[in-house]
Amino acid sequence: MAQLGILIEDMDNECIVHGRGLHGLRQSASDLDAGNSGTTMRLLSGILVGQRFASSITGDNSLRKRPMTRIMDPLTAMGGNIKSQTSGRAPLEIQPVESLHAITYALPVASAQVKSAVLLAGLYAHGTTVIEESIQTRDHTERMLGIRPEKTPTGHRLLVSGGKSVEPRDFIVPGDPSSAAFLIAAALLLPGSELLIRDVGLNPTRIGFLGHMLELGAHIEIQSLHMSSGEPFGNILIRASSLQGELRIEGDAAADVIDEIPILASTALAAGCSGRIRNAKELRAKESDRISALVSNMRSLGAEVEEYDDGFAFEAKADLHGSRILSEGDHRIAMSFGVLGCVVPGITIEGAEHAAISYPQFWLAIGAIDKN
Repeated sequence: MAQLGILIEDMDNECIVHGRGLHGLRQSASDLDAGNSGTTMRLLSGILVGQRFASSITGDNSLRKRPMTRIMDPLTAMGGNIKSQTSGRAPLEIQPVESLHAITYALPVASAQVKSAVLLAGLYAHGTTVIEESIQTRDHTERMLGIRPEKTPTGHRLLVSGGKSVEPRDFIVPGDPSSAAFLIAAALLLPGSELLIRDVGLNPTRIGFLGHMLELGAHIEIQSLHMSSGEPFGNILIRASSLQGELRIEGDAAADVIDEIPILASTALAAGCSGRIRNAKELRAKESDRISALVSNMRSLGAEVEEYDDGFAFEAKADLHGSRILSEGDHRIAMSFGVLGCVVPGITIEGAEHAAISYPQFWLAIGAIDKN
């Protein structure tokens, strides 16, 4: 954002962002680099496609392998000029156009990133852009923009008018529930544990992980629930639990926990539970092919795992053995099997450093839980 002319003052735990309005950005002197962040690339593309200057946005080796046609198609339908150098993958080249026009777009895949890219582009389009969702996805963007969903017979829709005013506000950013999931899992698995995690985001579209753990018998309590900046916050109290039964994720529920499936599966396996995950083909288009990575690593631990095109299933097994885990450069794979390593001796994580992509202090945090 600084490359695009936005002044951001970073002061300890507070940032002050000096906005310049919808058309106040300026052309970057060099390519924009989204690193490993698909969210950055997809959401920022929704903003850049409405600018009066050209932009190029790229990322690391992992991000350059991820599909971008899912945002390119709707943004092009709006009149945007966004092209890929390598068949639907980054780097993306965005050229200015005279104007964008509103569209009605039914999301072909459940993706908050695609939805948000179209919402942001809708701010620059003439008319009212309509987005139709059959499956509820993360709704942080519409909460931030003050857009309320309208129910439809097949789900709901979101409407954003071109030129909509985005007023300055104070935001409190909660603790990330996806990162908290790893600490929650470790506390559930390690005997005698009691852990309190403060000020975690409890947006209903983000806490499917807790529901699945509760179904397996987890002792989890929500405390001090409150609202701030349109988002629910709270503390999570976790006590070590004897998890039992089958982890079952399928249908619409898979989209709700798509990022947490690796830690859900590894936790269930470590606890001696069985599992069945279907309708999660989106996992194959993440930082790695997470279905393949999970299946191969679980098998290396001695688990019996069946792989499907859209998921996998595993049998309950009480005597897992240590193994060398291949992270495939994927932070969530590394962290998920790192948690499993708290209770299964002999686990070595190849590519453990990739945890820093989303959680730089992960190994220190897990080490502290393990020792205590």
